[in-house]
Amino acid sequence: MGVLRSTESLEAEIEEMRETLLRSGGIGRTQVRKAGSGSVRRRADGDSGVGDERTVCVTGGISFVGFAVVNHLLDRGYTVRLALETHEDMDKLRETEMFGEMGRDGVWAVMASVMDLESLCRAFDGCVGVFHTSSVVDPGGLSGYSKHMAQMEVRAAELVVEACVRTQSVRRCVFTSSLLACIWRENSTSRSSRRPTIVDENCWSDQRECRDKKLWFALGKTMAEKAAWRAARGRDVKLVTVCPALVTGPGFLRRNSTRAQDMLTEGLLATVDVEKVAEAHVAVYEAMSSTACGRYICYDHVIRSGQEAAELERQLGLPNRVSRDAHADYPTWVELSNRKLSRLLSSGRRRCTYDIYSITQE
Repeated sequence: MGVLRSTESLEAEIEEMRETLLRSGGIGRTQVRKAGSGSVRRRADGDSGVGDERTVCVTGGISFVGFAVVNHLLDRGYTVRLALETHEDMDKLRETEMFGEMGRDGVWAVMASVMDLESLCRAFDGCVGVFHTSSVVDPGGLSGYSKHMAQMEVRAAELVVEACVRTQSVRRCVFTSSLLACIWRENSTSRSSRRPTIVDENCWSDQRECRDKKLWFALGKTMAEKAAWRAARGRDVKLVTVCPALVTGPGFLRRNSTRAQDMLTEGLLATVDVEKVAEAHVAVYEAMSSTACGRYICYDHVIRSGQEAAELERQLGLPNRVSRDAHADYPTWVELSNRKLSRLLSSGRRRCTYDIYSITQE
């Protein structure tokens, strides 16, 4: 699933990945497992078994977040199996030099569609954990995300969790959602109140509000995450979701945000570095055997002033899309909370109390 990438977009993404590898020390450090010169070693059909505790599969491994998660997993000593949608994705990975003569060890690749249950089961077979980092790829940012893509993302979430359940080796799944699945609620803030409204992991975006405002990306993330929770309920697989804010980092100027002005006005516009997002994914996964459960909001910084918004505009390359007034300060009607993730990252030893979520079909 996804959309066709232009040549310019593809080249930009390849360069982005190459820069990420250089920063992580991936190129020039180890030898790569491969079937032949310039090719990626694929898992043989029929391989099965209980699964290696350090073997995981990542869907969307060529996305901005997915690629960072893969690198963080490799740094932690995991063997990573990339579930790729198309041969174009495979070609892109080769061009990043991840699979070159001096690429990174521990990376495998299989062809699997998130819309095909059987191919997902084959890709997950032998892995203990699955990271579902992305379903829909939009090289133009969120601007081209449509209502149809939202429906596709929901179906992909259902199939990924179902494949985890059906695959004997898989015990855990980390699902990448979005802060946008938490914040869009009708009349969610009381501006007359002396205390701000807290937005945390128990908050869900209102689907009717998203439809009315044509917030298809927020709608897709909300519906997909709820679908994943429904699919995992009472099943023999443990699910945790990570809800990152607007993801930033080298190259992120090619990805933009929608409704940024509204989010800024309400005190809901937050950012997070892609490396922090990757760290959160792996930390949550490693704590799932003991403490980690439920949802985790992930952000670094909340944009509070017009000056900060103007700087974000500059980095995004989107003038006049975030702040109407570079000198304005914005009231705090709401307070975002990432305390749950902060506690896990600082200690990882808190006893898990399962959150109660309203995930009924809307």
